[in-house]
Amino acid sequence: MLGIFILKSPPMNTLEAIASRRAIKHYDPTHLISEEETRQLLQAAMQAPTAFNIQHWRFVTVTDPELRKQIRAVAWDQAQVTDASLLVILCADLSAWKKDAARYWKDAPQPVQDILLPAIDGYYKDRPQVQRDECMRSTGLAGMTLMLAAKAMGYDSCPMDGFDFDAVAQLIKLPEDHIISFMVAIGKGTQPAWQKPGQLSYDEVVIPNTF
Repeated sequence: MLGIFILKSPPMNTLEAIASRRAIKHYDPTHLISEEETRQLLQAAMQAPTAFNIQHWRFVTVTDPELRKQIRAVAWDQAQVTDASLLVILCADLSAWKKDAARYWKDAPQPVQDILLPAIDGYYKDRPQVQRDECMRSTGLAGMTLMLAAKAMGYDSCPMDGFDFDAVAQLIKLPEDHIISFMVAIGKGTQPAWQKPGQLSYDEVVIPNTF
């Protein structure tokens, strides 16, 4: 069972967290996030939904300073890679659907298990694109949850895909049946974000019923 996520910092309204979250590039390199806070953040991310509850995200928390430097070298020398208090690489297990799938539904009633376990196999087997798409959807949901939890706890964050994926995969010894989705840097920002450069209008983005 997943641990219970308890917010110990002063609470922030969810809509406030959404509105105030920005991609922050500059961090205080001296600030430390405690192990308890790290666990709190990652347990929040683990509440994100996944199809068939297969929970195929894997969160690599990079704490080794030398490894951070190596990742920064293949990430366009972006300072937040080394300066942020926490660097999380969001990965996913492409094969999670077939790795003892019964554990994902072990606490469900038997009739539910009898329906869903065969459905997992039927949905993913011999469908590599579906497996990959599902990994990307799930890590996206988890990453957003992680960043909103960070904001609620008083931290800034920055989602990142500006890096050499193959090089980072080598550095973190990524298993062959896993993929990297993106990274998130988390810490105490030292400079505010720019004003939003150009927000599209509601009417352009929201389409009632059909295009």
